[in-house]
Amino acid sequence: MKFNIAHWIACSAFCMAIGCSGMDQRLRPTDATSISSTQTHERLNQNTAAASNFTNATPIETDTGADASLRSNVSPVTQATYSNDIAMSASVVEPASVDVVSLDPALANENLTNGATLEDLLSIAFSNNPAVKELAATTQIAAGYRTQVGLYANPILGYQGQQLADAGTDQHLVFLQQQIITGNKLELNRAVLNEAVRAQLQELETQKLRVTTDIKSAYYDCVRIQKQLSAIDQFSKLLEQGVGAAKKRMEAGEASKIDLLQTQIQLKQIDLDRRQLVASLEARLREIVSLAGTPSMQLQSVAGELPELPATQDWKTIEEGLVATSPEYAAAQARIRQAIASIRRHESQPLPNLGVQFGAGVDNGTNSGMMNLQVGAPIPVFNKNQGNIAAARAEYCRALQEAQRIDNAIRARLAVASGDYARAAEAVNMYQKELLPAAQETLVLAEAAYRAGEQDFIQLLVTRRTYFDSNLAYIGARAQLATAQAQIDGYLLTGALNSVINNSGDDSLRGLTLGQE
Repeated sequence: MKFNIAHWIACSAFCMAIGCSGMDQRLRPTDATSISSTQTHERLNQNTAAASNFTNATPIETDTGADASLRSNVSPVTQATYSNDIAMSASVVEPASVDVVSLDPALANENLTNGATLEDLLSIAFSNNPAVKELAATTQIAAGYRTQVGLYANPILGYQGQQLADAGTDQHLVFLQQQIITGNKLELNRAVLNEAVRAQLQELETQKLRVTTDIKSAYYDCVRIQKQLSAIDQFSKLLEQGVGAAKKRMEAGEASKIDLLQTQIQLKQIDLDRRQLVASLEARLREIVSLAGTPSMQLQSVAGELPELPATQDWKTIEEGLVATSPEYAAAQARIRQAIASIRRHESQPLPNLGVQFGAGVDNGTNSGMMNLQVGAPIPVFNKNQGNIAAARAEYCRALQEAQRIDNAIRARLAVASGDYARAAEAVNMYQKELLPAAQETLVLAEAAYRAGEQDFIQLLVTRRTYFDSNLAYIGARAQLATAQAQIDGYLLTGALNSVINNSGDDSLRGLTLGQE
């Protein structure tokens, strides 16, 4: 008899263990009442324009039901429109890989000694920049939390004995206890953290753009310096010839020693400019390898060219395109969807979970089997999760305004960059079409006039310096043009080594799900 009861207890415990998930499915709301973050976001954006028709801000219109309660408790706010496909918001996103192989510095030195191209530097930076790796890790953190908050509660298997001191009347019971999660809370937990993963992935893309912009800016500055050093070398040869000519004229009694000294001073000034540029180049090269995450790498020079002619820009179209496709803005939109999912999750919290306990055993006093079944649920009388619901709604409003702030910030940064680009473009055009040809012609005429004795030496020195400064300024304008374009291409993002944004979340929703006291 006791063997049969023990066998029956074991079978009952096994059935309870595998049957909890089915019971939970019957207790959960139907698919028709389940909350989809995609549907919610579509309701919030039902009157927004397509990506090609961006506006600064669009009023939010909400539906009835849960949205109506949100509207009655939150002051009107505005939401910038979003270009990405909203239908993608409900999909489970995968985190970035953090298995990035670092570049061997010795191999890098061997390959890049003769000059690193921009593509080489960006490839090294994406593989080694610590901020990029750090943000990739945050996506893994968020994905881990997403898994954790969706896990079911572990069952409790225990033993209970009664009247153990009274021989012959003792009772022994094996019980299995399980908490049944209601209200689709685990799925809603995962929806909240899924948007956190998505937002961190966009932050990762944002950081890559920051790295790209900073690397490009330093790279084009190095190209500028190298071009200017080449111009200095050519001009120095011209001045050395002038020093030789001044000596001959002085020895022939056709010029004074002052002319020779002035030429030598000008040559020394050019040499000083060269030394200063070399120092700047070395510093910039060290900056590049630090930005790339390989500070031990020895970079000797870079290879590349500066743009010759500026392109015509439609700044309004560029502005709308930057906002529509910016990963920084996309991350803010993911935070809005995360806030919406969080509201839905906290609104489901007051629905009580069920605590179910089933036990079976034997009563030695009657020599018969016994079974117990207990079902309980907390009554949401005092704690209806009202504080968390209010905080979630406030976070939704904050996320909306953060998206609008980023929208405005992108437009403001573009305004500054467009001014830099326009000024550099005007300078490049002016130097290329008018100033450089005039400076070249003036120098040729001045040299000929001085040799013919038709012009004094001071005027010749001024002409030489004007020619030299014009060439350096032209190279500088081309570098400014390239830098401005790099900033625009990088969505006006800088800060390759700034502290990263880590909003990967935590597993607190799981504790909230399992504890409803």
